[in-house]
Amino acid sequence: MTKLTLALDWTPNVNHIGFLVAKERGYYSDAGLDVEIISPAVDNYQLTPAKRVELGHADFALCPMESVLSYRTKKAPFNIKAIAAIFREDVSAITVLRGSGIRRPKNLDGKVYASYKARYEDEIVKLMIKNDGGKGDIELIYPEKLGIWENLISKKSDATWIFLNWEGIAALGQGLKLNTFKMADYGVPYSYSPVIIASEANIAQRKEEYSSFLSATKEGFMYTISNPEEAAEILKRKMAESDSEMNIVDAIKYSVNYFGDTNTWGKMELNNIQRYLDWIYKNNLESTSIKVEDMITDELLS
Repeated sequence: MTKLTLALDWTPNVNHIGFLVAKERGYYSDAGLDVEIISPAVDNYQLTPAKRVELGHADFALCPMESVLSYRTKKAPFNIKAIAAIFREDVSAITVLRGSGIRRPKNLDGKVYASYKARYEDEIVKLMIKNDGGKGDIELIYPEKLGIWENLISKKSDATWIFLNWEGIAALGQGLKLNTFKMADYGVPYSYSPVIIASEANIAQRKEEYSSFLSATKEGFMYTISNPEEAAEILKRKMAESDSEMNIVDAIKYSVNYFGDTNTWGKMELNNIQRYLDWIYKNNLESTSIKVEDMITDELLS
């Protein structure tokens, strides 16, 4: 068996269902792979998933596309590449409690935004507000990452960034009404999130093993599309106790609309990423020039 390690971007949730199914149903072992899946809860997010790849603690990690740009352009660059996308389009949004009276992004001026402290995140949110006619004048706070959702629902912050297929479903289950603002609706051509990343060196050196990992992972996602209830039972055994009241089947049924099929799962469109990259540069969020072709590869996808 070849040992491989995947660092998740959050505690196990619906975005990770294909990995969990592939491990539980033996798709990885059938491919000769022994895959360890690491939750950031092991160290309360002291290390980001991408950092684990950089340090050699993981073969793969999940992160947003802008993390690839960030790592390749930081002071001491590390060449990671996105090798597959989980969703065909963005399923995230900035969200507020409906009772807050915040009806659109421009109403966030003067409000408190709970940030994950990602390199471009705060400026992306400010620009979204400006695009809606606001000033982008928000108060930024940086709670513990794994507690940001609770921070919002306890009203310690007014807004944060969520996945509609997870926290959005959780809100329904808790009887919470949300107002959600998708990036694309307010002039931000947001790209793929999360993506699976790996180091460029390992992609070259371990192509066969990494390709097998993606093939087995795709099988896990395809099984989920056809068997949502069975996949839900697998996730239920893996997720955090704090998520125990989640309607997992609803979360899966929402998500499968965006997974793609056997021909499209994991694939990333260059034009999608180029639009986002152009927007990043146009708004001076990054000055180091990089090509889209340096950020992604589809050579491992079958």
